[in-house]
Amino acid sequence: MEHLEVIKIGGKVIDQPGQLEKVLQAFAHIQGPKILIHGGGSKASEMERTLGLKPTMVDGRRITSSDALEVVTMVYAGLINKTIVAKLQSFGCNAIGLSGPDGNSILSSKRPAKPIDFGFVGDVEKVNTSFIDIQLKSGLSPVFSAITHDGNGQLLNTNADTMASVIAGAFSGLYNVRLTLAFEIEGVLDASGNVLTKIDESSFQKLVKNGTIKEGMIPKLTNAFDALKSGVKEVKLTSSDYLSNTTHLYTNVILN
Repeated sequence: MEHLEVIKIGGKVIDQPGQLEKVLQAFAHIQGPKILIHGGGSKASEMERTLGLKPTMVDGRRITSSDALEVVTMVYAGLINKTIVAKLQSFGCNAIGLSGPDGNSILSSKRPAKPIDFGFVGDVEKVNTSFIDIQLKSGLSPVFSAITHDGNGQLLNTNADTMASVIAGAFSGLYNVRLTLAFEIEGVLDASGNVLTKIDESSFQKLVKNGTIKEGMIPKLTNAFDALKSGVKEVKLTSSDYLSNTTHLYTNVILN
């Protein structure tokens, strides 16, 4: 079975042009089929403040009002996505920028308002693997922003880690999939600040309970384990330096 790399970048990587360029250059040199999913960094929050809106986050996830949805769509699917695609083209990677409505590639449903009303946030229901696979087999590298739709004309903001996990899982029957969640720190850290080289679901739950793993790392790891349950062969969490330095090994591995 052919190998597929699914890589998600986010956090401060998006905010640092020099680091982002290194990561994208490394992604461009990965051989074989590959998909990139990106978040929005702090750019959406900056734009919200510029427009007089107040960004609101709960457990690392954005509360998306109708006004905030317009901002994140412009920033994620517009400025950031097209900047990334243009950079990849300059590095010889024939990338194509996509969001959920494009080719009906990612269908979501609006998250229920209870227990927390996240607003116009979507939970992925279906991945159009046939459409995306056409792009892959044509030699294109899809670059997804974290915007999806409900099939009835409504755009929805979707967590980029969740998108990466679901996309990776959807392709597990077609490819030997490896999912990498790359961000600004070295990996998942223990109470002493040391990188955990391996982690299973049982130890994850214990680390959440004792407060070692908290805030935005909780949904990130939840998505990682969901990917494994969906058939993804391997999930790795690491610093984005992995992608910009070929001698740097993955610093955190989640195994089935």
